[in-house]
Amino acid sequence: MSTSTSYFLSEADATKVATYAWTDVTGTPAGVVQIAHGLAEHGERYDRFAKALNAAGFVVHAVDHRGHGRTANRHLGDFGAAGFGGLIADVAQFGNALRAQHGSLPLFLFGHSMGSFAAQAAILDHASTWSGVVLSGSTALDMLAAGMASAPKDAPAGLEAFNAGFEHRTGYEWLSRDDAEVDAYIADPWCGWDVPDDVIPSLFAPAARLADPTVLAGIRHDLPLLIASGDADPLAGGGSLIQLLGQRYRDAGIADVTVKLYPAARHEILNETIRDEVTADMVAWLHAHAA
Repeated sequence: MSTSTSYFLSEADATKVATYAWTDVTGTPAGVVQIAHGLAEHGERYDRFAKALNAAGFVVHAVDHRGHGRTANRHLGDFGAAGFGGLIADVAQFGNALRAQHGSLPLFLFGHSMGSFAAQAAILDHASTWSGVVLSGSTALDMLAAGMASAPKDAPAGLEAFNAGFEHRTGYEWLSRDDAEVDAYIADPWCGWDVPDDVIPSLFAPAARLADPTVLAGIRHDLPLLIASGDADPLAGGGSLIQLLGQRYRDAGIADVTVKLYPAARHEILNETIRDEVTADMVAWLHAHAA
């Protein structure tokens, strides 16, 4: 797993946030990658990706977000007094700490799913912290919220609601076509837990700001963005919500926005059958923007 584990105290409400570092890089690092994970998972799930980034010359740092993994302190799903807004603040705080720790090295933010929503929110007010941002398993949050609000009252709730339209072996087939990866997720006690009723609605709180052209126009225009998704990800709307997200950033004046859709891939593209291709594409993008 990670080469080291540590903690920091959240400035939002003094939550003790667990952090991980992968530092097995030969020579001078090409850059630093900060990982913000998704809902009902944890930072050390990114061990394979982090080691691939190490091999490519990038130091990697991740956290267990509030309510997750070691940070949850056996209270999974409890985001604490500061809620999802505190999680967004934690991402910014950790980014500032990494920027200070690593000096002039390029610092990239990688956010997956819930972590990508936090990343979208963080760059509205803290875009100068990062040299580039990668959004994985993301969406136009306002459109996703509207779609979920219009779902039938008897529709499944929680994360399993996303499994509609997929084969139902476990209820988590929406994550990946790789059965072994789905089974590993289910077997992990820090993954797939029952999400408290108030959590998913709380993730939609920033949606209006994230869709506001005036607010988006405040993001620095030279911040490179990579938005990567499987077009079979239920958050992607067949790819249309990913394209919409990318176009919103372009319309806001951001000059370097790349949208990459992987045909038939599902939500966790780093754990998909094409994960080596995805990782190689991300490494290539990071190297191109670390120069």
